[in-house]
Amino acid sequence: MRQERVEAARAAVHALLPVRPARGDRQRFLRVDVPPVPLEDDSFHAEMATLEALAAQADLITGAVFMGTSSGVDWRVDVDLLVRRPDDTYMPVIISNHRVARADDGSSTPVIATARLGLGQAVEARYRLRHHVTDGYRLGLAARALEDIGVDSGVGAAIGQDRSRAFLTPTAPLQPALDAALTAELPDFPRRVKECATCRFWPLCEEQLVAVDDISLYLAGDRARKYRDEGIDTVGGLIEADLGDASRLAQAWRDGVVLLRKVDEVTAPATDVEIDVDMEAYLDQGAYLWGAFDGENYQPFATWVPLGGDGEAENFARFWHWLMERRERAHAAGQSFAAYCWSNHGENHWLLMSARRFAGRTFGPVRVPTEAEVRAFISSPEWVDVFRLVRAQLAGPGGLGLKVVAPEAGYTWEDGDFDGEESVNARRISRGSDTAALEARRQLLRYNEDDCRATAAVRHWLRAGAPGVERL
Repeated sequence: MRQERVEAARAAVHALLPVRPARGDRQRFLRVDVPPVPLEDDSFHAEMATLEALAAQADLITGAVFMGTSSGVDWRVDVDLLVRRPDDTYMPVIISNHRVARADDGSSTPVIATARLGLGQAVEARYRLRHHVTDGYRLGLAARALEDIGVDSGVGAAIGQDRSRAFLTPTAPLQPALDAALTAELPDFPRRVKECATCRFWPLCEEQLVAVDDISLYLAGDRARKYRDEGIDTVGGLIEADLGDASRLAQAWRDGVVLLRKVDEVTAPATDVEIDVDMEAYLDQGAYLWGAFDGENYQPFATWVPLGGDGEAENFARFWHWLMERRERAHAAGQSFAAYCWSNHGENHWLLMSARRFAGRTFGPVRVPTEAEVRAFISSPEWVDVFRLVRAQLAGPGGLGLKVVAPEAGYTWEDGDFDGEESVNARRISRGSDTAALEARRQLLRYNEDDCRATAAVRHWLRAGAPGVERL
């Protein structure tokens, strides 16, 4: 599924790339597409085709391949795009399914439109870059390969979930981490990391880790680094070290305790009219589902058409109109009102982004709100983040995600193993018109409804004092 998403991302970017100069551009524009070569195949011919394209001073090269050796380690890097610069050096560009930048009025980042790669120049835009390790390795290796043949520009770029823009970044700062990765000794014993959850070899590693009570069973990846630096390599060692909350949470993990109270009394606000909201978005392309639960009925606002157009705009406008109408009715009746969500970062982002993208559009009796209207609402006491309430009052050795906390409040999901990544895959399938698409839509609606209802269950449980949870 991930590979399919990567291929879809590359196809979307390639559909935007220039194939000839636009009116007003210089007449010379050479694009070379290197045929793809699977990793398991001989890379020689692909690398030779890449070098020939560079020698021809192609303005845009797709599918470039380089091989090299650093610190005794052989490597190959596939570079989605190489873009010629005015000084005849080249900028490597990778295509990623990460969000590589966020809009930020306080930051400035060089950006170039995908459709102008090889033709136009970058301009400064109000974005803040987001770093992802694997993306950094790819850009770092590409820059190293270009430096070896004397055409490195010192700048790389990434095209993320927003396929229309390439965000530029210097590549020199990426090299120390790349050196560390290339020179790291291969481990001779397993250590649990987050990827173990989907690895077919986990049962083999788990047996070894359990046998030695390795601390990564409880604290995966680098979360245990500070304890290992102090010579604590086992869960038992962390418990016996008597390090306050850290040791008590380790003991709770060993005892199978999911949550502990950080405060003497747990509580949550209550209002006369309560709406629980959950949103589903597809990468950075837009929000396709806004769900709301009013304590009795679940109300979904969904669109299954491609995002970015009137379908998404009207769907958002209808959701906002419905929510504000419920709010106005409560106020008119002299009732207090609040809308609740779980960790409002995503909802806030898409509320504001939707208002910004579709500002001024109307659809019959509904209209897209202004950004100012959205900001006024999400900054008011009537927009409540339930996760923030949980985090302030509870601690959990396994985290405080909704799927961790809600079962303690007595709520279970109809599709228990369906998660965020699967929802991304389901969204891609849902855009069709066959039986599989219809089932994907039903599953996404069930998933969203469960998240709304689970949020309600948690806040009612908090309001009751989180019965059954002991003091930390």
